[in-house]
Amino acid sequence: MAPAPAARRSRARACPGPESETAGKADSCAGCPNQAICASAPKGPDPDLPLVAARLAGVKHKILVLSGKGGVGKSTFTSLLAHAFATDEARTIGIMDTDICGPSIPKMMGVEDETIHISNTGWSPVWVSDNLGVMSIQFMLPNRDDAIIWRGPKKNGLIKKFLKEVEWGDMDFLLVDTPPGTSDEHLSVNSLLKESGIDGAIMVTTPQEVSLLDVRKEIDFCRKAGIKILGIVENMSGFVCPKCTHSSQIFKATTGGGAALAKEMGIPFLGEVPLDPRIGMACDYGESFFDHYPDSPACKALRHVVKGLAKEIGEEILADD
Repeated sequence: MAPAPAARRSRARACPGPESETAGKADSCAGCPNQAICASAPKGPDPDLPLVAARLAGVKHKILVLSGKGGVGKSTFTSLLAHAFATDEARTIGIMDTDICGPSIPKMMGVEDETIHISNTGWSPVWVSDNLGVMSIQFMLPNRDDAIIWRGPKKNGLIKKFLKEVEWGDMDFLLVDTPPGTSDEHLSVNSLLKESGIDGAIMVTTPQEVSLLDVRKEIDFCRKAGIKILGIVENMSGFVCPKCTHSSQIFKATTGGGAALAKEMGIPFLGEVPLDPRIGMACDYGESFFDHYPDSPACKALRHVVKGLAKEIGEEILADD
């Protein structure tokens, strides 16, 4: 007989955490999809943590962009958020693409044909502009269509290299774009950044309940892993006509969408970003949507998101339009 809902909730609350000596072995780990990963992971502090902390000492804010579900526009949102931050030329922004098997950030930022420069001081990020740099496995591939067929340990090793060997330098924001789910890459990033400090995570969802179901799992992951949730962003929230700016609901929020989920979970709701076909075109051509359409409803919505995020991390970034 399956355990009662209350028993399942109690067992979930008893998660020992991925770094515990009993991780993957405790009774509460039974049935967890990450049980094997936690059980096989090395226990105790990683000897490379001081190296990671030293390398990231000049990075003021480290923010994860998460979503339990693929297809919600998480990487697109990351690229838009980076461009939004970078409109302030006094600030320096970095994107670390940890979606090892599906790296799309270089294409969206217009630098997919670049390669990594290695010097005595480490790997240099690929610079999109004077104040916006990117690191991704895409820069290491001989062909942009090559598939990455790696198991967890190899992916985790590359993420560690991104953190301890890349010369990030002095940066205001490092945005970490992650793959969907709550698996190897997420555990690695969290454990490696814990000593150098993570400001928290932004959850990206779309209005439908199918998307919200997976975001709930991501929220649960963050709470178990001790990651602060900075807020929820509802992406693809209505369609905005580029000509008349009329908004139409494409994905109906049958249960209240991101705003209702944020209220239910006690998490800040950072705002709604509408669909705009010009966003997709900008990403395909590797151009800044902010530079070309600064007065569009989507840009105004993103500025509102940035303002809310600034409040959560104690920064003053962009004025709201």
